[in-house]
Amino acid sequence: MAKDQLTRSNSLSVQDFLKKSDQMIAHENKENSGRLLFAMDATASRERSWDMACQIQADMFMSTQDIGNLEISLCYFRGYHEFQVLDWSCDAAKLRDQMLQVRCLAGHTQIKRTLEHAVKVCASQKIKAVVFVGDSFEENIDDVGAVAGKLSMLGVPVFIFHEGHDPAAKQAFQHIVQLTQGAYCAFDQNSVAQLKELLCAVAAFAVGGISALKAHSQKGNSLANSIIKQLPHSK
Repeated sequence: MAKDQLTRSNSLSVQDFLKKSDQMIAHENKENSGRLLFAMDATASRERSWDMACQIQADMFMSTQDIGNLEISLCYFRGYHEFQVLDWSCDAAKLRDQMLQVRCLAGHTQIKRTLEHAVKVCASQKIKAVVFVGDSFEENIDDVGAVAGKLSMLGVPVFIFHEGHDPAAKQAFQHIVQLTQGAYCAFDQNSVAQLKELLCAVAAFAVGGISALKAHSQKGNSLANSIIKQLPHSK
């Protein structure tokens, strides 16, 4: 083979190798990604800790940069049947600003509507999990449970972070996560920083599944273990 032909052959081999490498990296990045529906109770009872909670929730988005790509859609309810859904985004600063623009307004919980929205989203795109942060439950548990059952059939776990100590809300929230094979954790207004650890753990799960969650727990996130123990496929 002539020298110039050998050079062209080697050049093509290198180009093919680089092309295949790029394809493998793109595939890996695509696989190591997730969509998370993040729902918030923005009724008046949460006003006391709202700003601090929003700042902590923004930290969650930054925590997954070394795990993969996390795309989040925020939704919240407040006031008289107000239910807002924001576009999908992986921009942490944008998500933080969106949350900080929301103000609490008196109204009843709309958890059933929140889960119905999640079911609707699943009809057109895959989501890894639903996160809900709230402090009360004012609906018919059988009605909400029926929708939670639909999410279970779709393979979408619900993670509920309960602010406060309302026993009725705790019972309802635990019922929802049991139906969807998700997890329940409580935090209080005096130790709202716990929310950061809990949310970061779920963000890791949404991006990389149970293996990423376990790896995250080994980095010093002790509260992640309380989530791991509740997930049936972690056993």
